[in-house]
Amino acid sequence: MRFIARSAMWLALVGMLAPSAVVAASRGMLAVEVTNRSEPVLCAEKDNVTLTLASPAVRAFHVEAAHPAYLPTVAADSFEPDWTACEFKGEAVAAGPPERMTIYEDIELWVVAHKGQSFWREARTKVRIGDKVYAGLHLLQVWVIRPMGGEEVLVLYPQDGYWRLRPKSPPGRAPTAFGSSFLIGPVAEDKGRPVVDLAEVAFDPKTRTFTLAFAAGGSARVVLAELDAERHRLEVTLDKPIAGTPFAALRSMFVTRFNNDAAEVGVLEQGAAGWREEPVMQFKGAKAATDVWLGRTALSRHNTSAPDMVLGGFSDGSRPARDAGSPAKR
Repeated sequence: MRFIARSAMWLALVGMLAPSAVVAASRGMLAVEVTNRSEPVLCAEKDNVTLTLASPAVRAFHVEAAHPAYLPTVAADSFEPDWTACEFKGEAVAAGPPERMTIYEDIELWVVAHKGQSFWREARTKVRIGDKVYAGLHLLQVWVIRPMGGEEVLVLYPQDGYWRLRPKSPPGRAPTAFGSSFLIGPVAEDKGRPVVDLAEVAFDPKTRTFTLAFAAGGSARVVLAELDAERHRLEVTLDKPIAGTPFAALRSMFVTRFNNDAAEVGVLEQGAAGWREEPVMQFKGAKAATDVWLGRTALSRHNTSAPDMVLGGFSDGSRPARDAGSPAKR
């Protein structure tokens, strides 16, 4: 354990000193404005970290989840919720188990839907797969085959537009934790919480593509582009730029440096010689960022193995985004 602690500390120092080692740059791509709307909390089950991304020109970008650099040092993972100082624990655990159904399945991938007994928003979004339409679904899970079973790699909440993503677990390890969330589409607000209002979510199993129809108009295609034991990448294409409101957001949790799902932000700004990395609660935002990284470089007691998140490759759609690489390959 002493060796593991020292290894984690060394990796943390490397990450703090060399953020360019975390992800390669999308140089030459569009830059976006990143705004930090995070606020301090004491409850570890409340998303208090919010980074919004805005640009009147972006029509394509990618979202990537990659295992944290310290993953090989994690001897004991943590998945259990921490209700310390949480006033809403009773509401969160009062509901009974959801109705669960498999709505698509092939030899390599299947989609599981959950319909809960309650949800914080009215269930208006429809889910479509082929000629089948489902109403009232609160959660979609994408599972993929792995030796001796399956592994959940993507989660989407259709009724508020929240996504979670993780890579496959490395060989010999149990599945890792989910952590930070993200939003794709025109970001609005409901009861003080960022949301994306979706009229419909359609999934095409042949192309592994989600098509999002936004309630306010417009649409997006989200392709499951790359998935392995290092990273999981989605390629996003908007039918038109989203002006006047953010086109994406990252959401996470931070209470302390040892109790969080994300603790640092890294941005590569247009024209900069290197990355700028800051603690997430002190991050002042960026006016022109070509890449945004949200993660951590030291062990946390909360969702210890949860992935880092990277958004980049911002484009007006006239040319494909450059490969931003994998944090695990740097």
